[in-house]
Amino acid sequence: MAYQEIDYPTDKTEFYNLLRDQVRVYTSGSPDSIAALANASAVLAAALTQINWVGFYRVQGDQLILGPFQGKPAVMQIGRGQGVCGAAWSEKKAQVVKDVHCFVGHIACDCSSVSELVVPVFGLDQEVIGVIDIDSPVPGRFDETDAVGLMLVAAVMAPFFEELRQR
Repeated sequence: MAYQEIDYPTDKTEFYNLLRDQVRVYTSGSPDSIAALANASAVLAAALTQINWVGFYRVQGDQLILGPFQGKPAVMQIGRGQGVCGAAWSEKKAQVVKDVHCFVGHIACDCSSVSELVVPVFGLDQEVIGVIDIDSPVPGRFDETDAVGLMLVAAVMAPFFEELRQR
């Protein structure tokens, strides 16, 4: 299926509802969970403005392991509680960081990143099985509305993370 450019609404709630639906379209019927995550990262990169990295990490044992993403090369494994991604995992809640330079223990992958949003992906057992990570070169790019909206996308992606968890 060819990607269809979309004029996204300016209202964030409407934007994230449409983004969730778009991610669902481009991942449904996927023959493989990695392929679905790859398409989802591409959709997110195309839709989200003022970002320089977007992708997934999945829980494997006591580490978050890098999954499909769009952006510069990234850290391939992160421990529980380490950096913004590890904090989202250990605290089981979204992390909205206005300035990563003020986040103790921030793990820098792209030196141009200034703000970050990480939302957990929950499994059927309500444990964190992965995270969606988004970086921006713009200070304060993300807010709580973005976090709530990305949780909609996380819910769509959860079955793919579950499938990878069962491997």
